[in-house]
Order: sequence, then C-alpha cells, then structure tokens
Amino acid sequence: MIRRNIFENISPLDHRYSLREEEYQDYKKYLSEKARIGYQLQVEAALVKVLAKREICPAEVAGELLEVVKDITVEEVYQEEKKTRHDIRALVNCIQKRVSDQAKPYVHFTTTSFDIVDTANSLRLKETSRELIIPTLIKLEKMLMDLADREKETVQIGRTHGQHAVPVTFGFTIAEYVSRLGNRIEEIGKKSQLLRGKIAGAVGAYNASHLFFDEPDEFEAEVLAELGLKAGSHSTQIVEPEYVTDFVHSIVSCFGVLANLSDDMRHLQRSEIAEVGEYFDKDQVGSSTMPHKRNPINYENVKSLWKEFMPRMITLYQDQISEHQRDLTNSASGRFIPEIVVGLLSAANRLIRVFSKLAVDYDNIKKNFTLNKEMIVAEPLYILLASYGHPDAHEAVRRLTLEAQESGKTLRELIPEKDELKAYLERFTARQREILANPEEYTGIAGKKTEAVIQKWQKKLKILGGV
Repeated sequence: MIRRNIFENISPLDHRYSLREEEYQDYKKYLSEKARIGYQLQVEAALVKVLAKREICPAEVAGELLEVVKDITVEEVYQEEKKTRHDIRALVNCIQKRVSDQAKPYVHFTTTSFDIVDTANSLRLKETSRELIIPTLIKLEKMLMDLADREKETVQIGRTHGQHAVPVTFGFTIAEYVSRLGNRIEEIGKKSQLLRGKIAGAVGAYNASHLFFDEPDEFEAEVLAELGLKAGSHSTQIVEPEYVTDFVHSIVSCFGVLANLSDDMRHLQRSEIAEVGEYFDKDQVGSSTMPHKRNPINYENVKSLWKEFMPRMITLYQDQISEHQRDLTNSASGRFIPEIVVGLLSAANRLIRVFSKLAVDYDNIKKNFTLNKEMIVAEPLYILLASYGHPDAHEAVRRLTLEAQESGKTLRELIPEKDELKAYLERFTARQREILANPEEYTGIAGKKTEAVIQKWQKKLKILGGV
C-alpha cells in the first residue's frame, strides 16, 4: 500500500487545487487512477456477462468472475505490472489469480488491451460529464443567470477596445456569459453522448471473436450496451480518436469562456474602474508588501489555469495520428486527459465561490458612466441626422465632438447652437429628443435581450440537467 503526504505530490492539482475535501471526493470518484482501473474492471465484467448470455461460459463462472472484479485493488495491479511491464495484462493476471481454473479462460476472452482501455475511458468520461462536469457548470450558469436578472436594468458604460463606447446594462454584460457558457454546457453534453467503445480485437476486424460468433459486431454491441455505450463506426486496435478529441475540445472551449469571463471581471476590479469586487475574508492578504491591496486573485487564478490546460488541446490533435492499426505514441499523453477535466472543474468551482459573494459598486458604475456621458449622444445624433437626410452626418457630428473637447462645452450644449442642424432637429420625435437629453436611456434593448437569454437557458437547463 502506497501512502504519501499530499504535499509531497508533484502535481499542483493534488496538493493545491484539490484541497477542498468535498471537491476532491467528487474528482477521485471518476478521475483518479483507482477510478481508471475500476472502469477497466467494469468492461471486463460486462464482457463476462455477455459471454454467459451467449452460453460461451457457464453462468456460475460468470458469477464467480463478477464477484472477483469487485475486490481487485489498484495497488495489486500496479504490483503485478512491475513484472508484466503491461498494465492490462497485469489487470488480467490479477483477476485470474483470484478465480478457479474453470473461470480463468474467460477472463479478457477475445479482447485486446485497447478494447478495455478505450471503452473504459469513454465510459468514465461520459459518466464524469453527466454526474460531475455538467452539474457543476449548471450551478455556475444559474448563478450568472441570477446576477444578470438582478442587474438587467443597471446602466453601465459599454467598452470596446478598452474604450468607453455606448451604454449597456451590467445584466447584459453578464448575459453574454450566460449564453456562451450555456452553449458550451450543451456541447459537452452532446459530445459526451457520442463517446464510443469497442470490443473488436487486435486490429478491429473481430478476428478473435469471429471464431465464436457469426456476427461478432452484434456481440460487441451487446457488451457495450451493458455499459451504456455504442461502438465506433470503424475501430482499429483503438476507437476512432475523434470522439475523444471532440469531447475534450468541448471541455477546453468551455474553459476559454470561463477565462474570458474572469478576465472581464478582473478588469472591472481595476482601481480606476472598481465596479465589482471579490469578497475578502477578514484575515485575507492581497499583497506581501502592500497591506491595502485587494487583488482579484480568483479571477486571475482561473485565467492562469486556462493558460496551462488550453495548450493541451494540441496534444489531443496530435493523438489523432496513430500509424496503421495503432502505435503507442498516445500511451502516455492520453493519461493526462483527466487533468484537463479537473482543471476545468477547479476553475468552475472557484467561480461559483467568488460569484456567490460578488460585490457590485453601483456608485462607481454610475461614476464611470458619467465620465463620457456627454459624448455618448454622438452615435444616436449622427444616426438620426442621417435618417432625416443629412448628407454627411458622421462628419458633422465628428466635428462637433472635437469642438466640444476644445471649447469645454458639452456636445448637448453645442447641438442647438448649430443653425445647419436645426432643420433636422425639428423633425426628431419626442422619444428621440428624450434619448439625446438622457443618454442613460440609450441602452437599446439590453434589458429585454438579457431577459430573453435568461428565459432561453432556464428552459434548456431543465433538459441539460438530465443529460
């Protein structure tokens, strides 16, 4: 039995990002090395069940094998692998050591190593998605929906290229991520359902199983059905890699949405903006040398995790390449996929914690809006002038903005002074005049759009929750 202090582990995922016990218990159930071998044992068990149904092996033999696989430990498999230098052969040996001579021949019957490995990997990623990834992301999605709904009418300056643009609402700002995260949750669900297995033998041509079954692909389908999986359309020694590639892409692209959200929230915490703030515990420290600082560490951590795990998608693309029916160039790299999943879950759980205590500074939101409040009317003025026939409205308003900056007068003060604009201004409707007088109302349908996004994902989450 190997026992180590977690702080002597090598991966930060173990000694830093899985320290919360409740999260660690969830992660290890699906993504640990113990879980990996457990899923492989499930595949071996499914194989024996169908062999018994097909009357290839006696029912009592199947019963014996099914009991034994429950007791195999990761430690004994690793100990056996020291001798075999082959992980699946070690797994098989451990099973055979525990069963009768009558049962031994039916362990791993007609299968090759990657029938077990690829099928087990697909099974655990599918179950991890259903039981852990999607529920965690839905929890975060609901938090964002609540925030967007609460702030749907809170007027905020829009920003493009780091510059003040025209007004939106803070709820509209958050609704972008409600939509983007929702789409990624949906995509993860779809791609997890497409994960495939195989029981097709050494090169995928059913050579061994065809010795016993006229339709070995039907035998394969029965074994996989025991696990809730389907077969790939054409396997070699391995399942077509695109199923896992597409699934991991859905995970990584979701990670990108979390990183973008975190980046935006981090910028909104800048000293000169300060529209939102992370909750700080009374003993929390922001800087080792500047006691006054309250750094946006959680948002920065999420972006930092994304920077670590996003490039690993390149490895998945490289793992699409396997010479002929298979080579071993993905044997090491493929084992790191669970780390990508844990990285995403760690980031999502961190955002759940920080959004549960998010502070919105309405005074600073209003102050920042006021900074360029007078220039906001430039866009509606130009568009309205053009709509009433002004031949060069954009240039006319551009010159007005320059004059406002130079003269110290506001744009709204200069507008009625310009005789060349009066004929157009007289045709403006009462509502159009009101918007020019009150730039806060120039938010388009930001609030209505926010409501629509929330309603859409309220309906969809009811479906996604059952994936």
